[in-house]
Amino acid sequence: MKVINGENAVMGRLASFAAKEALKGEEIKIVNCEKVIITGNKEFTEKAFLQKRSRVGTRQIGPKVSRSSEKIVKRAIRGMLPDHRQGRGREAFKKIMCYSGVPQELKDVKAISLGEKEKIKYISVKEISK
Repeated sequence: MKVINGENAVMGRLASFAAKEALKGEEIKIVNCEKVIITGNKEFTEKAFLQKRSRVGTRQIGPKVSRSSEKIVKRAIRGMLPDHRQGRGREAFKKIMCYSGVPQELKDVKAISLGEKEKIKYISVKEISK
């Protein structure tokens, strides 16, 4: 079992690392999902997520996009898996757990840190999930 600390980690890098490890058969737990960052222009990123959330048509409602930070991160990881509906992708997706904050049973476990503070434009997942 690998525990990954999502604090200041770039979401794409975190998602690809978690997907690769899950495909190898490793159980992955990601903590502090609300502190994961998405690089790029803040206004553009907010607008893109708001547009995804508000797609409504007369006959069909668009894809459901969750507001919770752990589900946003888990969906990004799902996009890195080969096919999350069957075979290896399904088995790997079942091995990934995302948490907002640090749960009690993982407080004393050493976590892998993928984040580092850089001077880049970014927005956190917590700000998007509002």
